[in-house]
Amino acid sequence: MSDTYDLLVIGGGINGAGIARDAAGRGLRVLLVEKDDLASHTSSASTKLVHGGLRYLEHYEFRLVAESLREREVLLRNAPHIIWPLRFVMPHEPSMRPKWMLRLGLALYDRIGGRMSLPKSKSVDLRIAPHRTILQDRLNAGFEYSDCWVEDARLVVLSARDAEERGAEIRVGTECIALERGSERWTASLRDETGEREVRARAVVNAAGPFVDRVAQIALGEGTPAHLRLVKGSHIIASRRFPGEHAYIFQQPDGRIVFAIPYERDYTLIGTTDLLYEGDLDAVDIAPEEVTYLCEAASRYFASPVTEDEIVSSYAGVRPLYEDNAASNSTVTRDYVFELEADGGAPILSVYGGKITTYRKLAEHALEKLGDVMPVEGEPWTADAPLPGGDIKDADFAAFLWQASETYPWLPPEMLMRLGRAYGTRLAKLLGEAASLADLGEHFGGTLYAAELRYLVDHEYARSAHDVLWRRSKLGLHLPEDAQQAVAEWFAAQK
Repeated sequence: MSDTYDLLVIGGGINGAGIARDAAGRGLRVLLVEKDDLASHTSSASTKLVHGGLRYLEHYEFRLVAESLREREVLLRNAPHIIWPLRFVMPHEPSMRPKWMLRLGLALYDRIGGRMSLPKSKSVDLRIAPHRTILQDRLNAGFEYSDCWVEDARLVVLSARDAEERGAEIRVGTECIALERGSERWTASLRDETGEREVRARAVVNAAGPFVDRVAQIALGEGTPAHLRLVKGSHIIASRRFPGEHAYIFQQPDGRIVFAIPYERDYTLIGTTDLLYEGDLDAVDIAPEEVTYLCEAASRYFASPVTEDEIVSSYAGVRPLYEDNAASNSTVTRDYVFELEADGGAPILSVYGGKITTYRKLAEHALEKLGDVMPVEGEPWTADAPLPGGDIKDADFAAFLWQASETYPWLPPEMLMRLGRAYGTRLAKLLGEAASLADLGEHFGGTLYAAELRYLVDHEYARSAHDVLWRRSKLGLHLPEDAQQAVAEWFAAQK
């Protein structure tokens, strides 16, 4: 680790990783520090969508929707292994938004982002298969439109990986515990498992997500001028509710919407909630009333009710939203806002809000903002740069997978699909010279072998079984407890 940098990025979520990547690609000396694991908080607790934000149109956030839809195309092109198209079905509920409003909103959604590659919206008859056996009989008509799925935590990890390959230093398990401001540089005190050390940086990017005010307090002795609204969003994972690869979007009497999405082959992801959060940011969990809300929200539409005994897991995260004094948590803007403080010495840029879909554009705008107070050379470059593993010819994942099946005929189809989705073209690096499953080392169950654990440690910053089983993959949903314990023992043995 060096002692002097151009940019110290605090926070290893999607915004911090995106800014570090863009800055490193422009030749800046970058250090990113994250006190826990990459994507260990908000960025791994999303609904896992790259989307334009259909409901934002209702709040007149046209710029945000247009930018999001354009970015959806960019990300789909640059990471086709971890991002793929998904069709959403919205049943028309006569007691809520009128049909003409939904039709108009979707027509605008199809056009506001410019030329799109995904299929446009259309009307759908819910009285025919497959919907007639899935939804309640009273639901006759609806609409279908396109957005995308994303493996959210992998998007963060791959962005950080690309940043490091372009010269950045990535330090997980490293907390910034003090910041001292000078006229030209910051001196930061960092603490990890080996102890404390100091580094210097010309500028600080505070991308700490829900901890952004905590970092601002350390740096400036007070909160930044922007006010933070912390809103918790929770999800439940239930047993698979319906066949097919489409998702549903359900309108609710309180004006919100809830998604029901095929998840990890065997499950359905249902979410999310919007609750003001004032608890411990290091221990965010779903509340019983949120479980009830989500079960009832889905049960308003499914032919058979969703019950709590179907839930196999859940997760919750806190969104660090910019306080715009909106009346409800669900209408607070999801747009991003910067607070640049440069008058008292070396600059610090704090990032509020944002969404996964616009993280790349947020990074460009962050560097543009920093360019007003310090030299930032180079032009924006990330729009045409695939993420690691995403350099798939013509972004055609199906063709890539077919070629991989011929290259590795000994890989079981289910395993090939999972590894191909997770690693894309980096699959070759993970498998190395292996010519059989036996060459991959210890088998932990399912499709997990020691070779993958070693790759995740060496190339993707994994330090624990939890990092692997619940962030870099979702194998925790599929492996029995004894297999998960074996993974934990493998990590303990490495230390």
